[in-house]
Amino acid sequence: MGRIHQLDEHLRNMIAAGEVVERPAGVVKELVENAVDAQATRIELQITQGGIDSIVIIDDGIGMDAEDAALAFERHATSKLKEEADLWNIHTMGFRGEALPSIAAVSQVTLKTNNGTEATEVMISFGEKQASRATAAPQGTMIEVRNLFQKTPARFKHLKSPQYEFSLILDMIQKFALAHPEIAFYLSHDGKTAFQTKGNNRLQEVMMQIYGRDVAKSAIAIDASDYDYHISGFAAQPQYHRATKYYMTLFINQRMIRSYHLQKAIIDAFHAYMPKDRYPIAVLNIEMDTQLVDVNVHPSKWEIRLSKEKQLEKLLYQAIDEALKNKLQVVQAELPKPKEKKPEITELEFTYARDPQLTKLHQEVNEGFTNPKELPPLDFDEISAKMKEPIPQKIIKVPAVEVKKQVEAVVEDQPITYPQYSRPNMKKVEYSEKKEAISLGEKNISQKENKTTNQETAVKTSPTPKEPVKQEEPKLQNECLPAMQAIGQFHQSYILAQGEAGLYIIDQHAAQERYHFEVIKQQILSGNNDTQPMLIPISLEVDSRVRVRLNELNEAMSVLGIELEEFGNNSLILRDLPTWMQQLDEEAFLQDLIDQWLKDEDIDESKLRHLAIATMACHSSIRFHRSLTPAEMQQVIDDLGKCEQPFHCPHGRPTFICITDEQLTKQFLR
Repeated sequence: MGRIHQLDEHLRNMIAAGEVVERPAGVVKELVENAVDAQATRIELQITQGGIDSIVIIDDGIGMDAEDAALAFERHATSKLKEEADLWNIHTMGFRGEALPSIAAVSQVTLKTNNGTEATEVMISFGEKQASRATAAPQGTMIEVRNLFQKTPARFKHLKSPQYEFSLILDMIQKFALAHPEIAFYLSHDGKTAFQTKGNNRLQEVMMQIYGRDVAKSAIAIDASDYDYHISGFAAQPQYHRATKYYMTLFINQRMIRSYHLQKAIIDAFHAYMPKDRYPIAVLNIEMDTQLVDVNVHPSKWEIRLSKEKQLEKLLYQAIDEALKNKLQVVQAELPKPKEKKPEITELEFTYARDPQLTKLHQEVNEGFTNPKELPPLDFDEISAKMKEPIPQKIIKVPAVEVKKQVEAVVEDQPITYPQYSRPNMKKVEYSEKKEAISLGEKNISQKENKTTNQETAVKTSPTPKEPVKQEEPKLQNECLPAMQAIGQFHQSYILAQGEAGLYIIDQHAAQERYHFEVIKQQILSGNNDTQPMLIPISLEVDSRVRVRLNELNEAMSVLGIELEEFGNNSLILRDLPTWMQQLDEEAFLQDLIDQWLKDEDIDESKLRHLAIATMACHSSIRFHRSLTPAEMQQVIDDLGKCEQPFHCPHGRPTFICITDEQLTKQFLR
């Protein structure tokens, strides 16, 4: 007997489900695509526990009759294709006929549909049909998926938290809303509204709900075409850049796709308008003849193949480049509002009756100041004679105790005087941690005479002789780093230094970035997460996925002393600022952290901490094209010698290179 045999239908559906249904977001994608193909104008989604417990999708499409409703759960049953030629001319979102049977194989499904003539209910439990009967239902289709992966524990255990799974669903629905602004979407999670659109075919309004008002309001319209392609959509102003490529959303005939080459064309067009390693926000739809694109690459339908890809890349680049040149806005700085002028206060005049005697007295006083009377001349002989006359003295007997008290009182009330010293001229110690001998010169101490009854003393100090200053060579904490002496700067970006091995070229930014990284790391690891409350909290416009997973984000950022709070629709605020963040652009720094956290699904505390410290060290370090003094150059070198790992910056770039004496000798033919 042969060993090869055919798999039964249920097992084939389970295997197919592994390609189509990876998690609840995959279920939502397939069912929403069916609703779009059914010409729905409103799609409502009710999600419970991230889709793990239940997914309910309701649309107002054309619906199905009883025969089609039952046949829809059969393998490879579809209304989208009829013959082989249709495979190369696909106008619908779905076409493979695998979604519904694959979903029904790993869950409990209830379908209610009404085509305007009759209403039908179909119930399937883990691949087995339970019921198919007439029912009452409004126009359109309602499908409920419960207990997803309950009988496939290997698949179930790989699901993450309900918040994370729902964030993927939310992201999926937002992409559908961007692709189909003419459809009204409503999404709720555990009974709470999470996202909704009006369906008025205004793409900018949808962008405003997802990316914020400023991004959507200033977005640049893209409209370009040739004989084969038509590109339409919006691109955000370059000032609203992001740390990941995630915010470039592409559609082909309103189908969500992923294309490395098309993304690269967008990045190249924005290259001259934004910093390195930053990416734009763009929502673009490409309309083309369906015969030029192959969407039958993978069951997930994310991957495509284009027959004229180079032509499309060129058109996409030119369209964005031309739009940026014509519609680019100058970045407006936020200036403080002018202070309102306070109203002038006018003095009030009071009238009152004066006392006649008081008025006369005032006149006499004023007359004495204006016309002073001349005094008679002094007789100095008479004054000298009176001074020589003895003063009569009276003896008063006072008890001894009282005398003692009086003496003590006099001693306590008498102010204490000290000799006055002139303060020497102190020189400010520059940015350095090495201890140097500082010569203060001679100390000039003023003399003050203290007169007493029988003796007189004078305070004098002798000058301190000058000694030659002995400067100690800086001691490197890392012995692996060679001793280097700064000799100059090249292109205001690189420090040139000499050493025993030869000529050293030091990247001033990377070198200081490494030093700052290790200093900040030591502060954070030592538990220095002190925070300072702010008068005006920092506000952030974030992706909806961040708001849904706010608890997970705060748990990850707690190691950095950062805690964000929900503040309105897709907005977060930071009330307490960690002290180590005060020298940064806090808003940009937090946005980068959040983007990286979203990008890496399994980012742990240590990786997030490393990312935060590296970002902060980069922002606080010396930039390129900055002129340095010889002392500053040497300080950068000395600080690099204090690092545990001085050879590379936190991002992996080398901090310096060495051109040896042998290499120089060889190049100069000596």
